[in-house]
Formats: sequence, C-alpha cells, structure tokens
Amino acid sequence: MKSIPRKLASALWLAGAWIGSVAHAVSDLPGGPAVNQLNLHPPVTRIAEEQHFLHWMMLIICTVIFVAVFAVMFYSIWKHRRSQGAKSANFHESVTVEVVWTVIPFLIVIGMALPATKVLVAQKDTTNADLTIKTTGYQWKWGYDYLKGEGEGLSYISTIDSSHRAMSNSGDVANAPNDYLLKVDNPLVVPVGKKIRIITTANDVIHSFMVPAFGIKQDAIPGFVRDTWFRAEKVGDYYGQCAELCGKEHAYMPIHVKVLSAPDYSLWVEAEMKKAAAKLDDPAKVWALDDIMKRGEKVYAANCAACHQASGKGAGSIKALDGSAIVKDANHVLQIQTVLHGAANGAMPSWKQLSDTDLAAVISYTKNAWSNKTGQLVQPAEVVAQRGK
Repeated sequence: MKSIPRKLASALWLAGAWIGSVAHAVSDLPGGPAVNQLNLHPPVTRIAEEQHFLHWMMLIICTVIFVAVFAVMFYSIWKHRRSQGAKSANFHESVTVEVVWTVIPFLIVIGMALPATKVLVAQKDTTNADLTIKTTGYQWKWGYDYLKGEGEGLSYISTIDSSHRAMSNSGDVANAPNDYLLKVDNPLVVPVGKKIRIITTANDVIHSFMVPAFGIKQDAIPGFVRDTWFRAEKVGDYYGQCAELCGKEHAYMPIHVKVLSAPDYSLWVEAEMKKAAAKLDDPAKVWALDDIMKRGEKVYAANCAACHQASGKGAGSIKALDGSAIVKDANHVLQIQTVLHGAANGAMPSWKQLSDTDLAAVISYTKNAWSNKTGQLVQPAEVVAQRGK
C-alpha cells in the first residue's frame, strides 16, 4: 500500500515537469495573450485604460464590502454565541438603521454607476472618425473594406495562416510559434493616433469582432450594421479573435491589427493601391488554362484548403472535390451556383465576396487538380452571368 503514494507522487512529479517544460516553451505574445495571464490585456487605447480602472475600482469596492459585511457577521456570531451566555435582544424596527442601510448602498451604486456610464457613453461615440472600416464576418474569416479616410477603396479578406491551420490539423504543436492560430495572411492595418470607426456586419451567422488591447468587442450580425471605435496610442501588432461561437471553424478566425506610424501607413496605402490596381481584372478577358490554374491554386490555398484539404479529399462531413461529380461535370452552372450561394444550409459558405476572376480561377483549378484532369476551363464571364441568378 505504501507504494501507491510513491507511484502517485512520481506520476505527479512527471506531470508537473512536463507541464513546466510546455510552459517554458511558450513566451508572451506582445499585443496578444501572455503566459499565466491573470489580468486584462495591457491597454493601448484610452477606452481600454478606463475599462481597466473600472475593473479594479469595482473589484476593490466589492472586496471591501465583502470583507466588512462578513467581518461584522462573524464577529456577531462569535461575540454573541450562546455558550457565552448571550441573550437575544427583543426589538422591532429602527428608522435610523433602515435609513442608513438604504442610503449607503444607494450612494455606493451611484458612485459605481457614474464612471461606468461615462465610459459606456464614450465607447458608443463613433462620430468624427478619421478612418471608417467595414468589418464583415464570414465563415471563417474577416473581410475589411476601407470606406472613408486614407486608404478609401481598399478591400481584402483576412484568413488564418495556412501553415498554422496545417499544424493544428496534424496535432503536432511542439514547435508552435507564439502567435499560433493568431497569424493571418492580411492583417487589418491602421495608423496610430487616429480614431478608427469599425462597422460590423456578417455574411452568414453571428460573429463578434474583439481586440482586448483596444477594449472593443462588437457583434457582427447578418442583416444589421453596428459600430465601435478605437484610437491606438502605440505602434505594434495586436491580436483578437471572433468572440461568438460561429461554427466548427470558430477557433480559426483570428484578428490581427497592425498599427503603423502615419508615414508608414501612407506608404502601405500607396503600395496596396498599386496592388489593387494591378489586380483589377476585366471579366470579359479570356484566360488560358495554365494561367488561370496558377491563380486558382493560390485562391484555393487561401480560401478552400482549410475545409476541403490541400489534397481535395475533404474531411468528415466536408465533401471531397477530388473525383466529385459536380466538379467534373461539363455543365459548370451547378458548381458556380454552389460557390456563389453556398450549400448544405450554410455548411458550405457563400463566396460572393471573391472577384469573378478569382471564382473562375478556383473552379477551373478544382476541375483540373488532383485526379480530376478534366481539361475544362471556366471563364470569368460565366461567373458574371450566374451572379444575379
């Protein structure tokens, strides 16, 4: 019997050593989560600082009330216990006591409500923004459209880095980086010291745009437009995640906000404008198979491989594209409609946000990748013809 405690102690020691080695293998992520984090994220906006103040103010007030009430209660129990011969008092009401225990809590509530209301009102004041960005939640990625201010007209999709997703699928995270499952291909880029208005909506289900360091969390609801704002006071990278359970890929919907200095932001806008101009496609252009396949492979890797796998074999309830009758069908209408409008009650999301050329490219890629090799080519004009149907 004595060996059992020893074996248990050895097992606990080994478990503790393993947990310790895992903990030491991970470091704090600036702008993101930290190892053994107990407090809120370090604030980089005035609103977040006010939220920190409210958090600690409320906690201290509640702790003081807790200690005072229970101290009086336990003192009364101990001091007036029966074994010491205490006799219960015989009285009915006391106007003074009733006034005191009504007025004091009322003053405490007012003292807590006033600063909280001030912060809440400030959080909702999205007027006079320097930059307005529409943030659209998709299953499972974010779309950013710069509507007003420097960078107006820019639009792109932000998706989790494919290497991180592959690492998660493999189950081997021994060499996971500090930004594991938080790295994206296209971060949201904003200038420091500017008021950024974020307009949220969603394409399919309810999502939630949350960046703890900014003190913002706003639901993105299909058919509704809601907004929030922030003004980052420090240059750097800041991370968040969708904070609403939005489906099976919920854990793979990170948010990465890159805050740049004003000159660097202007340079970034200039570069992105040039890229956007270069990507403008004529939907009437007739593509060659080799050219559209190269583009389709990139679109597939960024948007489709997470579910259908790089091999096109699918996984679980996700249907395989390799060998699919719909994909290999010479009549392209059904596949185009599926990609445009989704299928299986939302399990296959709509991809209307992609350009006609990108959709034609990725469909052409699936028709000719892996074992499909149909030789079929979908032109952007075919996608254009099906968009309104």
